[in-house]
Amino acid sequence: MLNGIRIIEIEGLGPAPFSAMHLADLGADVIVVHRKGGPGLPILPDAPIIDRGKRSIELDLKDPDDVATLKKLIATADGLVEGFRPGVMEKLGLGPDACHAFNPKLVYGRMTGWGQDGPMAAMAGHDMNYIGMSGALWYASLPGQPPVAPPTLVGDIGGGALYLSIGMLAGILNARSTGKGTVVDAAIVDGSAHMMNLLMALRQSGPQSSDRGASLLDGPHWSRSYVCADGGFVSVQCLEPKFYATFLDLLGLDGDPDFAAQFDAKSWAKATARLAGLFATQPRDHWAELFADSDACAAPILSPDEALNHPLSTKRHIWHAEDGPLQAAPAPRFDGRVVTPAKPPARGAHTGEILAMLDEQTNG
Repeated sequence: MLNGIRIIEIEGLGPAPFSAMHLADLGADVIVVHRKGGPGLPILPDAPIIDRGKRSIELDLKDPDDVATLKKLIATADGLVEGFRPGVMEKLGLGPDACHAFNPKLVYGRMTGWGQDGPMAAMAGHDMNYIGMSGALWYASLPGQPPVAPPTLVGDIGGGALYLSIGMLAGILNARSTGKGTVVDAAIVDGSAHMMNLLMALRQSGPQSSDRGASLLDGPHWSRSYVCADGGFVSVQCLEPKFYATFLDLLGLDGDPDFAAQFDAKSWAKATARLAGLFATQPRDHWAELFADSDACAAPILSPDEALNHPLSTKRHIWHAEDGPLQAAPAPRFDGRVVTPAKPPARGAHTGEILAMLDEQTNG
């Protein structure tokens, strides 16, 4: 879908390379500029999943000749993605003003936690810090327990990488119609706060309290996870009354007075305790079978390895582990197009190819 769009990615960690992977999954020609001498962190493999579908060139951004090569690359690009603290690219002579001087249509994507300006812009941080400050971590636990969100998903990926991808695509569309590039300030604290607006909308017609365990989706017995007899878990979120009625019917609780007032917050604690006791009497797969093929909006909680072999995944080919590490297929999907993940390149695998391309363009 993005055939003909070229993105230059400056090697970084977390959300910026994920966004570039996302664009590569969608068909963009993503050239990742890897540091000469290996990855910045030893925890990363030589060919990580987030480099899949990209081309790789190794450059030393402190070497004037390599910087000149990078500028030639940027001159051919629709967009650039970087994830350094504010000011780092400027110190390298590669900030937005410098790049727009020779490529005015460039969409310059900047991925940070705190944004390009503001009182915390220069501070270090990570996923949990950003969503902690944005409000997005607030509801991520039961009352009295420390909030815990799935690692990276709410902040780095949801509020960061995906917002950067959207910003890059919007900027490229605008550049193609106006001839003028832009700077995308994708801050995780902004994106993760923006993601809260659906929950804020639900608060308009439900409980108005900010207390954890008291909102429409984190307080009711019909919107939480339960522990099963074997230590597995089941998720329940039957918001609409017709789905709630199906849920109660399958559990044999239809007509039970403890569950009659679905939206009465005063009844939630007792109903929750009863459901917790009920789910603890049988293993997870018992409940999975009970709720299968129904509109009860209840489902087992699977690990990624379990999800790989579930019919949902095998029919839609969501998870892949053939000839490589376990990974999810590209998303979203487009009619008639293959969704098999591409292989990540070895560091610098395309250096010669890319240099030859630039030389050919320079010499005509």
